[in-house]
Amino acid sequence: MVTAFLKRVMKRYGRPRSIVTDRLRSYHAAMKAIGVADRQECRRWLNNRAENSHQPFRRRERLMGRFRRLETLQKFAAVHASIHNLFNVERHLYRRHTFKLNRSAALAEWKRLAA
Repeated sequence: MVTAFLKRVMKRYGRPRSIVTDRLRSYHAAMKAIGVADRQECRRWLNNRAENSHQPFRRRERLMGRFRRLETLQKFAAVHASIHNLFNVERHLYRRHTFKLNRSAALAEWKRLAA
């Protein structure tokens, strides 16, 4: 799976100067199979930007640990993200009255979709 992704990305964007990953063995094996193992960088703190960008997905993934297949998890995460975005209105940024209006609009939309 990692190998297919790397091949697709390299076909589209060309060979990278360096690839920053964590120390997961499957990454090294995939890069070795493709022939870019010498360009992999695993030093400390290099991967922070990439890891923080998909941190919300990782949080949901950890909660949904009972999924047996990755495809099922991805399907669930796609649906959950759209529903979560509907109800996650960042309450700390709004006054109570505005928050209640937004929440009631989201609930009305959800009832319309669920009906």
